[in-house]
Amino acid sequence: MNHPEKLGKYQITEVLGQGAMGVVYKGYDPDIKRIVALKTIRRQFDDGSESGATIAARFRNEAQAAGRLLHPGIVGVYDFGEDQSVAYIAMEYVEGNTLAHYLTSQVRFTDDDILSVATQLLEALDHAHERGVWHRDVKPANLIMTRAGKLKVADFGIARVDAAGLTQANSVIGTPMYMAPEQFVGAAIDKRVDIYAAGVVLYQLIAGRAPFIGTPEALMYKVVHEVAPPPSLVDGANRTDRFDAVIATAMDKRPERRFASAAAFRDAMIAAANAPVSPTVSDETIVAIPLRSKPAVAGVPTSGTAGSLTQWDKAVLAEAEQSLARHVGPLASVLVRRAAKECHDLATLYAKLAEQVTNPTARSAFIDHAVKAGRTTLTPTGTAGGSTGGRGSTMFATAVAGMPTVATDAVRVSDAGIEAAVKLLATHVGPIARVMVKKAAEKTRYREPFAALLAESVPDGAARQKLLAELRKLV
Repeated sequence: MNHPEKLGKYQITEVLGQGAMGVVYKGYDPDIKRIVALKTIRRQFDDGSESGATIAARFRNEAQAAGRLLHPGIVGVYDFGEDQSVAYIAMEYVEGNTLAHYLTSQVRFTDDDILSVATQLLEALDHAHERGVWHRDVKPANLIMTRAGKLKVADFGIARVDAAGLTQANSVIGTPMYMAPEQFVGAAIDKRVDIYAAGVVLYQLIAGRAPFIGTPEALMYKVVHEVAPPPSLVDGANRTDRFDAVIATAMDKRPERRFASAAAFRDAMIAAANAPVSPTVSDETIVAIPLRSKPAVAGVPTSGTAGSLTQWDKAVLAEAEQSLARHVGPLASVLVRRAAKECHDLATLYAKLAEQVTNPTARSAFIDHAVKAGRTTLTPTGTAGGSTGGRGSTMFATAVAGMPTVATDAVRVSDAGIEAAVKLLATHVGPIARVMVKKAAEKTRYREPFAALLAESVPDGAARQKLLAELRKLV
């Protein structure tokens, strides 16, 4: 599709994400001289039809809801307007990953990190509630973690705003896994649906999975009728029970028995932890997954996002299946299709498939082939992957670092080289560089994959390539 050069006064500089209803752009405000994110909706959805009117109303509601809030824990909304064939919201440009990305990457949050997430989330919700705004769709995909360890609540598209007229007692709206019982049965709701949803989010951080899973119908029954097991007792959680009672109160079936406010929920978490609260999530957790080349945009999938086989070139999947079949047999077809739905780039796809090869020697052979594929085959969008040392090879080196493989660069980085890497990376990410370099060095000391791991932390393409070139000189 053709993208505009400007929307209103905002200059379009980049496409950040694209969904069925609109596009999110990176833009520049020439008056205030700041970078913004521009979330758009095509005017065709405001065509007078009932469904179109609902979509358009929710879009305007997002601007109205978030626009009346001013809090460091809430993605700021600056402007709402219409230009050409789209309506747009100008909002704060936030770099980071959604909490959903951390969960799907199986990053384990410490109790201190969980307490930090809880206090940041609940303070933001308390600010919104005090101003008559209920989010109604609190979930990990709408919570962005910045590289500074700060949480940002986003996507107020279905928020309830006092006097907005968009909330009705018998309407079922939200994301089933995070919806409170009263939302399913069509009862009157209030801000305590956000308290329930926040409880589910924290349950996931503690237990490693959601309290209830299943089809929407099964979820509805379980949420309304069943009591979730304490998060500390879920298989694999390996947690103390310090937060169990607090989470149980937040997720009580009866709204009147939940915390009366987000602030009360926050205070209960702090009391249960009996420990100082960090204003940020730890550096170790933040760097557990690399910063995406494009910042997270809550509520809108990025172009080429995981979740669909159509994004992949058939030749790419066929080659991956053929390579994997040598080690796992006919099951390779199922494994490749499943992994392709969960991965959005060639590097991650091969890394995920390598996990299915249990024999270390066979896995090394598969990865050796994959290294070559990462340098010479097609990318997910069907574009040539580039020459040796290009973006495709960098991404693959990052994904498989730490796996047993044949090194493509026999040079090992010395202790002096590690210190030099800290200084080089610090110019891009600041003091957190030492932690990131330490983690990379724990995975590999070979120069090429080590450099690739660090370069992935720099979202700007030109700066990333410059850093990569400097890191490849380390000895």
